[in-house]
Amino acid sequence: MYIVNGHILTMSQKQESVENAAACVEEYPVGNIRILQGKIAEIGDIPVRPGQKEQVLDVSGALVMPGLIEAHCHMGITEEKKGMEGDDCNETVNPVTPYLRAIDAIDSMDAAFDDAVRAGITSAMIGPGSSNVVGGQFAFVKTKGRRIDDLIVRAPAAMKVAFGENPKANYSGQGKSPVTRMSIASILRQELFEARGYLNKKEKALESGEYFEEDYQKECWIPVLKKQIPLKAHVHRADDILTAIRIAREYDLDMTLDHCSEGHLIAGELAAEGFPAIVGPDLASRSKIEVQNMAFKTVGILNKAGLMTAVTTDHPVSLIQSLPLCVGLAVKAGLPMVEGYRSMTIYPARICGVADRVGSLEVGKDADIAIFTGNPMEIFTETLYTIIDGKIVCGPLPEDGIGI
Repeated sequence: MYIVNGHILTMSQKQESVENAAACVEEYPVGNIRILQGKIAEIGDIPVRPGQKEQVLDVSGALVMPGLIEAHCHMGITEEKKGMEGDDCNETVNPVTPYLRAIDAIDSMDAAFDDAVRAGITSAMIGPGSSNVVGGQFAFVKTKGRRIDDLIVRAPAAMKVAFGENPKANYSGQGKSPVTRMSIASILRQELFEARGYLNKKEKALESGEYFEEDYQKECWIPVLKKQIPLKAHVHRADDILTAIRIAREYDLDMTLDHCSEGHLIAGELAAEGFPAIVGPDLASRSKIEVQNMAFKTVGILNKAGLMTAVTTDHPVSLIQSLPLCVGLAVKAGLPMVEGYRSMTIYPARICGVADRVGSLEVGKDADIAIFTGNPMEIFTETLYTIIDGKIVCGPLPEDGIGI
């Protein structure tokens, strides 16, 4: 397939002109993209010589950019319109459940997946909620398909941990810990302490050739301890953010700061630490005390302080299709326009550990592409096409269907 006559915004480091990009589509160079076997084969000022089975898709000056990425949500694991029957987000009987896997609960036929595709969102990080101190394993998946196994880009992709009000609220009524922030931190420390001891024993046994009996509930921590995947920390309040950092430093772990609602109050401290922030959902009510200071300005302040930042809807807290609008509101509140584009493409790809496949339009990467009538952050912009792995999943299909 060829995509021709589009204003191409690659989001790659090679496209220097994007640094001075304005909101209008005309700022981006017109070019073509060739897709072969689901990957980007050529891009830029290339000739169009379609093979016998290749379709030419003329987008007539529309904005062609990487598919948008949602860096933190519960799409398909908290299903819309299904109540208790479709809510598999929190196992609220045990505060430590690292062995739970999101892929066992994500329903890819949830209506939210179609909403995501129509908004140009081609991939998402999905996982358990924040009722437990340790919630389980997130997965990074594509947004179109019937079988979750076929959509996985990376699983496990992160380990969910939570601080603050949610674990407190869930367990204070059950007569067991945690009911304080001290207990939340202590429970997480103990779990990490035991997991590190388990890993040390396993490595020594393997070195000596001794028999070692694996523990299913501890094996899931090994990718975290080896820094193959990060902790995904639910943190809103400033003190919770700093507690998460304290523990990550104690155990030498990678981590993302998810929500980070009061991050703007400690931007300098966070910049010195260097953990990336996934900010939001700011398009929601201040429904609890720990989010009283949330605002669309947060992501811009953190970004300007030097943090890598992404914007999240936290679907279904805010609807998944509102992602580009949330980014637009962040731009309105001070986030530079180019950083707005990056916060829903290449930055979440890097934060989620999948930038080798998605997040920018570059030769060899997955052909996940969103084509818009203009800037997707503007309310009246329409999605013309959404393409995942080189297949049109939203938009008018070519008449002969070749290449679809």
